[in-house]
Amino acid sequence: MHQRTKIAVAVAMALNSLTAFAQTQAAAEAPQRVEVTGSRIRQVDLETAQPILKMTSQQIQASGLVTVGDVLNQLTSAGPPAFSKGATLTSNREQGGQYIDMRNLGAQRLLVLVNGKRWTTTIAGYTDMSTIPTSMIDRIEILKDGASAIYGSDAIAGVVNIILKRSLQGGSVSIYRGINEKGDGKNSDYDISYGGGDDKASLMFSVSHTTSGTVWSNKRDITSTSNANHPTAGLGVGEWGRIRDVLANGGPTGINQYLNHTGTWQSPNGVGADSRNPANYHNYLVNGVADDNDLYNSTQQMMFQAPTELTTIFTKGELQLPWDLRFKSTAMFSERSSTRQNAGYPLNSQNQARFPVYLDKNSYYNPYGSSVTGGAGKDMYFYRRMVEMPRITDSRNQTLHVDAVVEGDFTVRGLPWGWSAGYNHSQVTGQSNGTGNINLVNLKKAVGPSFLNASGIVQCGTAAAPIALGECVPFNILGGPSASTPEMLKFIGSDSHAIYGSTVNSATADINGELFSLPAGNVGFAAGLEHREVRGYDVPDQMTANSLTTDLSYNSTYGRYTVKEAYLEASVPLLKDVPFAKHLSLDLASRYSDYSNFGSTTNSKVSVMWKPVSDLLARATWAQGFRAPSLNDTFGGGSSTYDTYLDVCDTQYGSKNATIVGNCARVVPAGYRQKNAAGNAVIGSSQSAVPFSSGAGNDSLTPETAKTKTVGLVYSPSFVPGLTASLDWFNITVNNRITAVSTAYTLNQCYLQGVAEFCNKITRDSTGAITNLVRGNTNLGALETEGVDIGLNYRLPRTAYGQFNVRSESTWLKTYRSKSTATADWAEYAGDYGVNRLKSNLSLDWSLGNWASTVTLRYASGVKDDCYTAELQCSNPDGESDGYGAYNKLGSVTYTDLNVSYSTPWKGKIAVGANNLFDKAPRITLSGDSSGSKVDPNLPIDRFIYVRYTQSF
Repeated sequence: MHQRTKIAVAVAMALNSLTAFAQTQAAAEAPQRVEVTGSRIRQVDLETAQPILKMTSQQIQASGLVTVGDVLNQLTSAGPPAFSKGATLTSNREQGGQYIDMRNLGAQRLLVLVNGKRWTTTIAGYTDMSTIPTSMIDRIEILKDGASAIYGSDAIAGVVNIILKRSLQGGSVSIYRGINEKGDGKNSDYDISYGGGDDKASLMFSVSHTTSGTVWSNKRDITSTSNANHPTAGLGVGEWGRIRDVLANGGPTGINQYLNHTGTWQSPNGVGADSRNPANYHNYLVNGVADDNDLYNSTQQMMFQAPTELTTIFTKGELQLPWDLRFKSTAMFSERSSTRQNAGYPLNSQNQARFPVYLDKNSYYNPYGSSVTGGAGKDMYFYRRMVEMPRITDSRNQTLHVDAVVEGDFTVRGLPWGWSAGYNHSQVTGQSNGTGNINLVNLKKAVGPSFLNASGIVQCGTAAAPIALGECVPFNILGGPSASTPEMLKFIGSDSHAIYGSTVNSATADINGELFSLPAGNVGFAAGLEHREVRGYDVPDQMTANSLTTDLSYNSTYGRYTVKEAYLEASVPLLKDVPFAKHLSLDLASRYSDYSNFGSTTNSKVSVMWKPVSDLLARATWAQGFRAPSLNDTFGGGSSTYDTYLDVCDTQYGSKNATIVGNCARVVPAGYRQKNAAGNAVIGSSQSAVPFSSGAGNDSLTPETAKTKTVGLVYSPSFVPGLTASLDWFNITVNNRITAVSTAYTLNQCYLQGVAEFCNKITRDSTGAITNLVRGNTNLGALETEGVDIGLNYRLPRTAYGQFNVRSESTWLKTYRSKSTATADWAEYAGDYGVNRLKSNLSLDWSLGNWASTVTLRYASGVKDDCYTAELQCSNPDGESDGYGAYNKLGSVTYTDLNVSYSTPWKGKIAVGANNLFDKAPRITLSGDSSGSKVDPNLPIDRFIYVRYTQSF
């Protein structure tokens, strides 16, 4: 309610001054000086020295996609989405939003603007692209170049500038429905927009509601297990009780028994035997391997693609003021809700090392307890997956943005100038609520002492010191789901609650114009000041923060910093209309930024544009860039996480390096094997059996720095009207990068480099198993990417068969590499999964009368994937990939999308289409970002069919 009040006030402030609308349209205007993405200098000529890809509203509609994020994620220069819709185990606050990973450099290294103004960001520095309704968009400009000298922090991989329609005359209603051919993944979009006005005053607004439906893993054979090619390989902790003795240090030892039961891993709804009878158990391991039917297929309870729901209210107004001043304002409020479901928790006695829980020797349900043996009994170490309580997380995220600017024009010595002063407020707040985790305090009571009272009811406590029935419910943890009661589950269940938010307030003042004239033209100039305050928080409930539940614990985050900035830009025409120089100009820019948390930085840029002849344009840029540490980077409280890693000390699959082997021999016993949560020895990288500690903020972080170089050609031959071809080479290097120290890096720094600081962060038990590992953030290493963008647009001459237009966008990647430290060797990842050597989109547009159609081919070259083993799913067992070593080669993929539309005489438009028209089947990959299966959730799972109807009025 508080958020809705704020947006109402903001909208009222922006619109109260719009008291009247003219009823006639303005006369056609003379060409105006406009601001182009990548420069603050207004100009008439829209050709620039920087590579900019433009996407029109018509192209967005023809894609059949309903959100900006989905559209931009199909760019050939975009990598896999930063936060996969299939990563249901991910615990970050961004889950459910849409974030663009340009050039695989990370979504936090891309700056997102709306009408040239910074959009909202999370405390981790990510901008959700789904909050902008497509009905309000005039075009999207994607600057594939660094622009920190113009815009400041984050503009390393590029800039996405969403240009809104300047005005609307009338309104429209749009309804969209889409569905996978198998009947799931139902998407919908409902939008109403209206606007009016003229060049004196205008107002437009939009209300939209978008949903993206659930796709369950168990609905398709290929996603119903963790690896369809090896369906039993990913089975985990079973749903029935497993017991062991307890070591003096709290770890498991001795007997290793599992409750007898009916049912199989494919049909798990069985019945467990009497768990109090020791004879009803069997050995869990036979020849070191567990029976598949004693394990559980967790994928069957998981979502393959999580659902989201988004409601957005958007308004934009302009008002002509006296003295040739203009007032402009934009206000937006959106609320996004998302749900994630994962399998019931794989519970064991040491899920939280700081709060271990054992089956008490005096529990009525302990088969080796005092009530069964008649003796002293013994505590038992237990394992059991809580399938009765799937883990569900509901997140609700509110985004508020309000900006207002006053601008004016004036002349100096007959040369045009303009100025503006504005204020920008962006705020993200949210709540996350979870169920399905276990309250360890209550669990300890529930598996503590209990007895059968005189009424035949099992009661907590002892006969001599009973605990009231309403205060505690004993839990038969070994009996499995057939022995659970709703009362038991309610007592041990935990409801988690967290709140989070970030706020960015900025004030800006800009001036731009033409300083003086040269023979080749006027010298353009722009300058400006900005003051920005950034603050945020992320606060868990106390039970979670204190590791008293099975939820991943984390500490509160509170942070704030301010920044003061100033920039200068100049555009200098050098030559014009001379031999071999139809046009030659130079653009210079520099920006000074002073941050309260780390100090100052200055970043500059040089761009050159040369047209030797009218048909050919050559362009080049050199730019410095930077990314300031986010609130989470600097002030993050840190959290628990289950890391996927391979212990270098594993004697079978670990490192064979002599130094590592020697150092490991001092901390692990002979024959040590890393084990997963089910207690089985691993055959490669595996999720940690216990949570590690990660992500703690570092107030000593300094900014990432970047160098961007581009050289390009644009050819528009006059003898082929309508044809434009472009080729742009790029090279981007990011140094001093802010990165989370990985588990693998920590292990190597300890056992290979012998760095005591890292060794002190690793804790092992007497069996050699890692029971805790602490890792945080640091400035470490570098990234580099280099390649070529190729563009083609050809509007063919109109024929009797209609108007045809060919569009092509391609990215060829020469290198994408990183190094973990300044002195480490580069590791090359170009050609690995998600980092395709070549991606290309080819579209053919056609229109004839009221009919129009677009067919698009989306191509991605073959990639290297991880091997399952050296013998299985491994085309190159002797390969030398830096990403995988031995690798499995996956072939190229091509998807075909079709859109057909018809404009009716009554201002309606109906569009139907199919994405993945030929129903290309999904494939198994070990590198896809899915929590439950080895199928990439960011690629089509099925043929997707949709219909949209739009009515204008």
